[in-house]
Amino acid sequence: MAEGKKLVIVESPTKMRSIQSYLGDEYEVLSSVGHIRDLADKRDIPEKDRAKFGKYSIDVDGGFAPYYVVSDRKTKTVAELKRALKGASELLLATDEDREGEAIAWHLLETLKPKVPVKRMVFHEITKDAIQKAVESTRELDTSLVDAQETRRVLDRLYGWDVSPVLWRKVGSGSSGQALSAGRVQSAATRMVVERERERMAFVSAEYWSIAALAARQAESFSIRLARVDGAPLAAGRDFDDRGQLTKPVVVLDEKRATTLAQAIDEAGSATVTKVESKPGTRRPYAPFTTSTLQQEAGRKLGMTAKVTMSVAQSLYERGYITYMRTDSTNLSAQAVQAARSQAVALYGDRAVPAKPRMYASKSKNAQEAHEAIRPSGDSFRTPKEVKGQLGRDELRMYELIWKRTIASQMSDAKLETTTVTLAADAGSESLEFVASGTVYTFKGFLEAYEESTDEKRHKNDEDQNQQLPQVAEGDVLDVREAEAKAHATSPKPRYTEASLVKALEERGIGRPSTFASIIGVILDRGYVSKRGQALVPTWLAFSVVRLLEQHFAELVDYDFTAELEEDLDRIARGEENRSDWLKSFYFGGDGHPGLRNIVDNLGEIDARELNATRITDTATLRFGKYGPYLEVVDPEAAEDADPRRINVPEELAPDELTPEKVQELIDAPVAGNRVLGENPDSGKVVVVKDGRFGPYLEEQEPEDEAAADPATGEIVEEKPKKTAKKAAAPKPRRASLFKSMSPETIDLDTALKLLSLPRVVGVDPESGDEITAQNGRYGPYLKKGADSRSLEAEQQIFDITLDEALEVYKKPKYGARRQATALKEFAEDPASGKPIKVRDGRFGPYVTDGETNATIPRGESVDDVTFERAVQLLADKRAKGPAKKRTTTRRTTTAKKKK
Repeated sequence: MAEGKKLVIVESPTKMRSIQSYLGDEYEVLSSVGHIRDLADKRDIPEKDRAKFGKYSIDVDGGFAPYYVVSDRKTKTVAELKRALKGASELLLATDEDREGEAIAWHLLETLKPKVPVKRMVFHEITKDAIQKAVESTRELDTSLVDAQETRRVLDRLYGWDVSPVLWRKVGSGSSGQALSAGRVQSAATRMVVERERERMAFVSAEYWSIAALAARQAESFSIRLARVDGAPLAAGRDFDDRGQLTKPVVVLDEKRATTLAQAIDEAGSATVTKVESKPGTRRPYAPFTTSTLQQEAGRKLGMTAKVTMSVAQSLYERGYITYMRTDSTNLSAQAVQAARSQAVALYGDRAVPAKPRMYASKSKNAQEAHEAIRPSGDSFRTPKEVKGQLGRDELRMYELIWKRTIASQMSDAKLETTTVTLAADAGSESLEFVASGTVYTFKGFLEAYEESTDEKRHKNDEDQNQQLPQVAEGDVLDVREAEAKAHATSPKPRYTEASLVKALEERGIGRPSTFASIIGVILDRGYVSKRGQALVPTWLAFSVVRLLEQHFAELVDYDFTAELEEDLDRIARGEENRSDWLKSFYFGGDGHPGLRNIVDNLGEIDARELNATRITDTATLRFGKYGPYLEVVDPEAAEDADPRRINVPEELAPDELTPEKVQELIDAPVAGNRVLGENPDSGKVVVVKDGRFGPYLEEQEPEDEAAADPATGEIVEEKPKKTAKKAAAPKPRRASLFKSMSPETIDLDTALKLLSLPRVVGVDPESGDEITAQNGRYGPYLKKGADSRSLEAEQQIFDITLDEALEVYKKPKYGARRQATALKEFAEDPASGKPIKVRDGRFGPYVTDGETNATIPRGESVDDVTFERAVQLLADKRAKGPAKKRTTTRRTTTAKKKK
């Protein structure tokens, strides 16, 4: 770098080019590619310091000073930054203006040890004006923000490393083998999902009936519903509690009475209007997007996960299309307000905006986030049409969402009028009262531009129909026809979706907007939660984990306590709380904190068997074991010491679906496994089909180990006594999985013998002399020749493929080679590795690679939408996650911090 240039360091490679073009040749812009340091592993701490920093790499007795290291994967980056700094006249740290960004800047300062003037440069949008203004308006590093980030990092290390080992010992691991973990926020989020499932499991549905009809005068008709019978209100879903009990005195119609009333209404044929009431109403526009509300709306409107939402928003921000996307502020700058108002007038006319600009006050005192809502960047907003050719599909959809929300936030209120008509009629000896409701917008206002989506409602039938009513007056007699009795059943609260969980976390004050996506990602990756459509369904593993935390770490998973921790971190960020003092009270106890160390040291005995058990009925208990959930069923008529029966629980079955009725169905179901198919004539061994954890499979058994079977059905009816004499270790029995197209109930002996005989020898390659076999593997059917494997298209080919056909398969380029031959896309060199980036199609989907690092393109993202900036970000994210050895040890001390 030329002498005298000013070095600007950003944390993301995708910002470099835009910022460089805005600043010109006097500046050199480089990237740290995220954090350059993190807490060390114990083995990376010098022997003389290990006792001091312990297993956490934190000196808990010395002010909770952390021991930081630069990882191997960042040594090259650090070396490049140091080389650039040698010739620089000034250093500008231009990382994001939040806790993480401030901490990255501090770590750069501590690692690079610059001898030139250092300034902190901050901006909330990547536009020419914003970047140039940021250069002119630098500030000092905010060590209070650094303290808050470091406190959170230390807190999470202490929490996770003390609580997670208890989970390993008492719960084990998920069926995927994924190690369990506990965290102050992820544990609270998991508990919320489990508690919602518990509510659903305990829910008792109530049945009630309603009656709808049509009221008409001449050609005009509208829907009415029966509201009262003899003056008493008719029951609706909202009148029942979650146990199916009424919460107030109402009339509950059953099928017989509802059908009788409907017939009587049709026979009466008319009703008289007794009241017409009209009320004006107003709807105010929604505030501009915060991180949380953007994640919620992108989930509801665009079907994006929180993770994809943040990834797409990050790309839009770094490319200069929107302002900073991690914020809990709803405030807009004066320039943004003017831009939104001007565009609203241009699109919808002078009446579209109120006389005065709208101001939205932030609900949060949080000092860590940016000071403006998420909006289109610049002093005038580009319309979606203007940027259509510049953005990928998902980027365009999100930009349009943000643009519409921002414009609408400055528009006029919507004006509406709601009319309610009440009608009376007699049906035999009973007096009936009907109601109809309709809403008409007299001025749409902000709704011309945008209307927010809503989460699923529990009682859809409780809502009045939104219809336009004809002009009627009191005393008018209307025809009534087509009365229909309808059955309803109350439903439990819906499961959380990503959008509704984000909303719930925010309402409880758990976590921060910038962490919601990672929280949801963790509980999905750990196997605590799975997705069914958009719904988040807790696994039985999550039930065991939450039960342990509730019983033995109650204070740590208390929602209020978790929210208070966030407020404490905010106070540290504002400089109102001392970092070391707060950590001391959290870890050792005091100032209202129970003390993590005290809790862990006084856990007492934990009954792992009971911890992993959920009683479903008097005789059936759900247990979670090494291989997943299963039912343990006790026969009440059996002897006390009799072993209970074990029944696998289908993986697709959600916890709330394991009702007593379903349990009985599983108990009564014929046993799919342990069915004797017959004898292998070549070996004399008995072939049995079994039901295993990973699906049905075949096994050959010695005749003396054979279970007696009913000759008519083949079902095992009793166990033959086994020999008790010691035997030499016998070889494992031959086993084979059934094809996906096969059923354990219908498979026959001939087919079973074919499966057990695999791998099948197809023939010998005449050129190499290698034997070619056809096999069935974890990823499907394939051919094997020496170390060279080739996938087959169908399972049946294992039995049918000929040698000539197999040789033709081998003449084609290998799967991997074929994918490597041509890239789907090619880009310029990666800023971190200096190697060209390519998009390739792999066995498990498309991915981005620079030849050293491979990063899978997230599901839901199209290859066509992957830009150079997005590819760089995916590679940077993958490098940040990847395991690596650590070196270059440094530690933070209070003295060093004060000096800065």
